[in-house]
Amino acid sequence: MPKKVKLVNHLNSGELKEKYILSLDPIESRRWHLLWKISQSWSIKDSAIAVGISYEYAREIVRKYNLQGILAVINKKKTIKRKGRTPLLSPEQLEQLGEEVLGRSVDGGIWTGPKVARWMETKTGRTKIGNQRGWDYLKKSNYSWKIPRRKHYKSDPEEQKQFQYQLPEKVKASFGGNPSSRKCRAALQQKYPQAQARVVVYG
Repeated sequence: MPKKVKLVNHLNSGELKEKYILSLDPIESRRWHLLWKISQSWSIKDSAIAVGISYEYAREIVRKYNLQGILAVINKKKTIKRKGRTPLLSPEQLEQLGEEVLGRSVDGGIWTGPKVARWMETKTGRTKIGNQRGWDYLKKSNYSWKIPRRKHYKSDPEEQKQFQYQLPEKVKASFGGNPSSRKCRAALQQKYPQAQARVVVYG
């Protein structure tokens, strides 16, 4: 039979139960739950299983509680204030980046994480800024990729316009007026099943 342990009477069983029920911190709640079980004559082993922690950890909780009382149950990790990362760009620099990405990058292409990182290095004087941080700040500037569609080398705007207007209005309406859409091709194949057609996608 598992050996039972006695708790120092810092709090009675009812007070331990109340601490367990009212605790908002999950770690502290589990510790109070363990101590309440033990106060009801449960063994450390059975209490640890009921609470969902290891036997060694349960023994350590009981030992510290008997020595220090309520202070031993407090989750000290939550009292440590973690310092957030210092922003790489000031609000003014971030605003400037937002204006920069409205145009083309230095090489004439679209903006990417590495390109923004290199831009940030020149503005902040830092020797190395990770490409991922560049991507993070690219998203902060509300940038969205806008890649122009490639035009077919045989495309003829006038022919495309004429072809679109020759289609019946009902057919055009069914596929949003776009003669290169799948709905358009399906509609034409259904209407002219024997016809052979060459589809050229215009950009």
